[in-house]
Amino acid sequence: MIKNILPALVLGLTAVASAALPAAPVHAEDQKPEQVHIRGSIVNYSGSALKVKTREGETVDVTLADGWKLASVANAAVTDIKPGDFVGIASLPSAGGGDGALEVLIFPPAMKGAGEGSYGWDLKPNSSMTNATVADAVKGVDGRTVTVSYHGKEKKIAIPDGTPVVTIAPATNDHLVLGAVVFIPAEKAASGPLAHQVLVGKNGVVPPM
Repeated sequence: MIKNILPALVLGLTAVASAALPAAPVHAEDQKPEQVHIRGSIVNYSGSALKVKTREGETVDVTLADGWKLASVANAAVTDIKPGDFVGIASLPSAGGGDGALEVLIFPPAMKGAGEGSYGWDLKPNSSMTNATVADAVKGVDGRTVTVSYHGKEKKIAIPDGTPVVTIAPATNDHLVLGAVVFIPAEKAASGPLAHQVLVGKNGVVPPM
C-alpha cells in the first residue's frame, strides 16, 4: 500500500475532528462510534493488527480497518508559524490568564479549515484543542504569543520555549517498528479499538498531540 501525503492529510483531518462532540442530540441510528485517543509505543505490528503499550502502561490491541491510512510528524519551529497558517494548538489555561500551548501542529495548506474550532482535548486534564488561522505571530517576553481566529472568534495563546512544534509528513509501514511512538484516533468497538488512521513518530520525533 502506498502511503503518501494525501492519506496523511486525511489522517490529520480525522484526528483533530474526532474529539468534537455533536452540537445537538442525534438519533441512536445516526450516532457515530465513540472515539478514543491511543498514545503510546509499538509493541508489535503485523498485517491488520497493532499492539501498543499506552502512556498509562496498558497494552492495547488495535485493529487496523480496511484502507487505513498512515502518516508521521516532522519537526518544525516556532518561527515557521506565519500569519495565515492554519494550526492545531493543544493548550491549558494559564495561572495568569489566557492559554499556554502544550503543542502546535502546523497543517499543510491543503488542510486549511480542518476541524476548525476550539473544544475539549484529552492530552492533559482541562486541556483544549484549537484549530484556527493565525492572525498574527509576535515575539513576547516569555516566548511567542499567537492570535488565532476561528468562526469569527479570536484567541491568544502563548507558546512557551520548548513547546513541541510539528507538521504532518509522509510515512510507510516500515516505520511501524518496535518502540516507535504513535498517536491513534480510534473507534471503540466490541472487539477493541478500531483505527482508520495512525500517526507515527520517526527519526526521534514524538507525536505531541
